[in-house]
Amino acid sequence: MSASRPAEGSFDPAGRQPTLTQVAALAGVSLKTASRALNDEPNVAEATGRRVREAADRLGYRLNGIARELRRGATSALVGLISGDLTNPFYSAVASGIERELRQHGLQLVTANNDEDADLEQALVDAFLQRRVRALLVVPSGERHDFLAIEGNRGVPFVFLDRPPDGVDADTVVIDNAGGARAAAEHLLGGGHRRIALIADLERKAPQRGRIDSFVQSMESAGNDEWRPYLRTDVHDVHRAEETVRDLLALDPPPTALFTTNNRLTTGALRALRGRTDQPALVGFDDFDLADVIGTTVVAHDAVAMGREAARLAHERISGYRGPARTVTISTTVIPRGSGERPPA
Repeated sequence: MSASRPAEGSFDPAGRQPTLTQVAALAGVSLKTASRALNDEPNVAEATGRRVREAADRLGYRLNGIARELRRGATSALVGLISGDLTNPFYSAVASGIERELRQHGLQLVTANNDEDADLEQALVDAFLQRRVRALLVVPSGERHDFLAIEGNRGVPFVFLDRPPDGVDADTVVIDNAGGARAAAEHLLGGGHRRIALIADLERKAPQRGRIDSFVQSMESAGNDEWRPYLRTDVHDVHRAEETVRDLLALDPPPTALFTTNNRLTTGALRALRGRTDQPALVGFDDFDLADVIGTTVVAHDAVAMGREAARLAHERISGYRGPARTVTISTTVIPRGSGERPPA
């Protein structure tokens, strides 16, 4: 039995998009005439054009404006962003900064999440390039990006954010991870702490390695070995962070201070500390909403500025800059709000 077709002028219940062929058939004209009418080309009788447009309206047919403009030789106004989960305030702030800067230059941002999956990231890069974006901004999840150099990048400039690329030269905007972690470590050491726990995200990620290595170097420079039993890495979400901090505080002796290396881990730590009277000091990397209200000491940086800088570099490439790859580093600062200033018990 053949599948039934929707009645002319009705929506397709299967969700298929109406085609130009269907519009032409409903209007009683050739495919070429329907195309010319909908694209406002000359030499189409007024009555014919009206009939084609009415057929298109009845079917719900809409022209692909982007594809039409590209066929006419225009350039796309789209810039792609591939990042981690945009529900993370850090990534959403970065995207906000990018969008604000691009808007000033008549460019529009389109986004996709890589879900920390290298294969998905590569597929998304290919998909964006096929859609002829003007530039591509990437918060990388993969360890290598030399695949971008194979057959070139189709003339599309790349800018990497948060994590430098490996295997390809490209403009990059990063946070001063080493400086921020060093400042946090020195802040806690200066408060008299020695048993300082480090709770870090995925160690294979460059920003986390930078924060871990800098923290360790700070401890070694201070001649402090008492922190070593409290090192925990590859803690990747809020739930794991909460469990990890609970386990750390159950040790004998427990740490007197905690340093969490991103906002999600800080959230997990705060959940674990809720209701405790013997709270250790806490410093978290990344500022977050309400941190000032609840008195959480953080290593702060401007994620919106990071996005703006990445968009600025991309626009300069779009505008013709052909110089060597550049790196912009976003500064960090410790904001003391109370949690990081608690003395050791």
